[in-house]
Amino acid sequence: MEMNLTDGSLPRMPTGQEIAQRFDGLALIARRAGDAARAAFESRPKGQFTLKGPQDYLTESDAAVEALIRAEIAARWPEDAILGEEGGGTPGPLTWVIDPIDGTANFARGVGHFCVSIAFAIDGRAELGAIVQPLTGEVWLARRGHGATLNGAPLAVRVEARPDQAIIEMGWSRRLPIPGYLAALNHALGQGASVRRVGSGALSLAHVADGRSDGYLEPLMHCWDCLAGLLLVEEAGGLVGDWPGHLADLAAPGPVLAAANPDIFQMLSAARAAGQDASHER
Repeated sequence: MEMNLTDGSLPRMPTGQEIAQRFDGLALIARRAGDAARAAFESRPKGQFTLKGPQDYLTESDAAVEALIRAEIAARWPEDAILGEEGGGTPGPLTWVIDPIDGTANFARGVGHFCVSIAFAIDGRAELGAIVQPLTGEVWLARRGHGATLNGAPLAVRVEARPDQAIIEMGWSRRLPIPGYLAALNHALGQGASVRRVGSGALSLAHVADGRSDGYLEPLMHCWDCLAGLLLVEEAGGLVGDWPGHLADLAAPGPVLAAANPDIFQMLSAARAAGQDASHER
């Protein structure tokens, strides 16, 4: 939905109370979306799915869950912009960023590792975030400056994590040269880290926030895949990279880095640099 600014003025920024109201609404909407995603997963035709492109899955459930979220947001805050993976949109000063099902390949193949991710951003900077794992009923919530929770319990990253004992996740994109990914992977393995990839960047970031993982790195992600998760990590005491942080960042994919502590952050930063160097050498 595009912002209606016909008089040339900018929308009034929400007050703290209005952001709190959005946070309460977000929690409710995220749970409803999670219920819809779970029902769709349980009723989907087994073994049937289509591809939009290489490794890019398409399910009717994506569109249906996003439509539900859009309708809920538009009914409450019609002045806010909405940007979704399926329906697109034009970012504005106040923007809701939606990934209705992150981990679509898992969802389509009957693997239960997927989630719903919703964030609210002011001028491109995340202020609210929610991630729901529909099958486990886990709900991660964050509000900037107010901490992060999992099913109501406060979150904290694993600050004592060491690179040579760390478990990290690394995503990759087919839009980038494979040698760059392999170089980044090789660097992390060389530091003694265990590396995995389970197919949902948003859920992986939530797991950094709650201590199940120690870091996440992906060279190119869309904002709907990561905005809520990065806020969760920040509010749980972790470190994140500098993208996305501005309104223009919501328009195109960028690099994502999140870590439990400075040592892990440094390791992942070096891995990212190794990947960039290898890509440039092609």
